[in-house]
Amino acid sequence: MELQLFILSVLYLVPTSQEEKEMKLETTAGLTWEDLFGPNSTIPTYSFEPSDPCEVTVPGLSTLGLMITYIIVFVFSIVGNGVVVYVVCSMTKGRASTDIYLMHLALADLIFSLTLPFWAIYIHSGWIFGNFLCKLLSCFQEMSLYSGVFLLVCISVDRYFAIVRATRVLSSHHLLVKVVCSVVWLVAGFLSLPVAIQREGMHDENLEKYICYENLTGESSDRWRVVMRVLRHTVGFFLPLVVMAVCYGWTVVALLHTRSQQKQKAMRVILAVVLAFILCWLPHNITVLIDTLRRGGALEKGTCETVYTMEVMLDVTELLAFMHCAVNPVLYAFIGEKFRNQLLFAFYKHGLISKRTQMAYRKGSANSMGSIRSRNTSVTM
Repeated sequence: MELQLFILSVLYLVPTSQEEKEMKLETTAGLTWEDLFGPNSTIPTYSFEPSDPCEVTVPGLSTLGLMITYIIVFVFSIVGNGVVVYVVCSMTKGRASTDIYLMHLALADLIFSLTLPFWAIYIHSGWIFGNFLCKLLSCFQEMSLYSGVFLLVCISVDRYFAIVRATRVLSSHHLLVKVVCSVVWLVAGFLSLPVAIQREGMHDENLEKYICYENLTGESSDRWRVVMRVLRHTVGFFLPLVVMAVCYGWTVVALLHTRSQQKQKAMRVILAVVLAFILCWLPHNITVLIDTLRRGGALEKGTCETVYTMEVMLDVTELLAFMHCAVNPVLYAFIGEKFRNQLLFAFYKHGLISKRTQMAYRKGSANSMGSIRSRNTSVTM
């Protein structure tokens, strides 16, 4: 029966002249299915549901709206983190170890934010910047992500030794802090190399535009993507999160048993920074982890509706994660009194504001500027 249906289909689908088509119609005119294939034959049923891949384009998130949002985050991040670097660099004396870590954290956010305009244009118009920038910007983005989370781990360890162990070895030895920051950047750069090597600017025939994507072919391509995602999840988020949770857990317990308000205030901005990091990056990491398990076969791939929902979640959580680079300076400004005081002092020292304006907007105790210069107190507190 299948062969008979195939022959009948070929008679009408094979390209022929108009005269031959009319002869076929005359030959089969008035004949029923039983006349053609026998009295006992039946018409088979076939499903003509579309077999195209699921539609995963998310309206409003992957075009102009997302592009504008990236540009806004870029502007706020450049201004905010630039101010943080300026404030810390303006401190000629009394720069604490946490200040150095937070300055490097601001530098990491600056590097990350510099890539946002390129990704914004990429979302709207495809990758138009060539293969070199595809590799370079992908490397910068990956390196800033790793360095940012590693610096947060360094801050948690530093606060643990300063408050729980009551030692100033790490806080007072600036050479050691600079060496640690250098190691952090080297390790982050090394971990970002695989992405820089595999990423290429190429033309996608299905999307009909150029993309910046991992150029992986062969049976091991999916396995390589899974390995890279697992590495990013474990080394770049979950393991550092465990270290931060342990260090800050002991630190909070120690602070609960002390009456020192200075130490308690010294933890407000740091805990706010870590909490902001978790709130911004945890949803995206969980979503990407679920997507990795789904693509790897550990979870059911689901229907087209499931695929579409996953794409929406990936876009939304990625946008939330990218906004993190502009969050930390806002926390410093709203929570850290001494950051605001040091910023006003830097403006006054460079002649941007008058002494009267500085004293009018200055908050804190009369000796707050002295505590800013203290080696044991961070400027962001």
